[in-house]
Amino acid sequence: MKKLSFLILSLIVLNSCTKHDLPEPISQQMDPNLKMSSSFGIKLQNSFVTSEVSMNVKTESAQTVTIKIYDISNRVVSKSTSEVKSGDNLLNVYTSALPSSAYRIALYDSNNNLLGITDFNKIN
Repeated sequence: MKKLSFLILSLIVLNSCTKHDLPEPISQQMDPNLKMSSSFGIKLQNSFVTSEVSMNVKTESAQTVTIKIYDISNRVVSKSTSEVKSGDNLLNVYTSALPSSAYRIALYDSNNNLLGITDFNKIN
């Protein structure tokens, strides 16, 4: 079990050093499935994910947000920050380094207040 935990942690650390694992803005038009009526929060395009997931991150002001992905044991398996503007922000989060399982993705503002949380399933 320790070897598996070490391997997963090593993969996450190695992948966290590469630019492609950070959320990045999407330059395309917003998918109607990503629209939110609330003034802040997070909404995934699809709850079944393979290598990446598109999401709408909505905030009331421009700021740095933190996106954390939790595994089923409630451990943080991925953490990244992104600069967002007020309103809708389309981001991609890459999940190819995660094993197939259920996950929870949470959005925190610059003061570490929870803005939104949702679940997704990583499939092959």
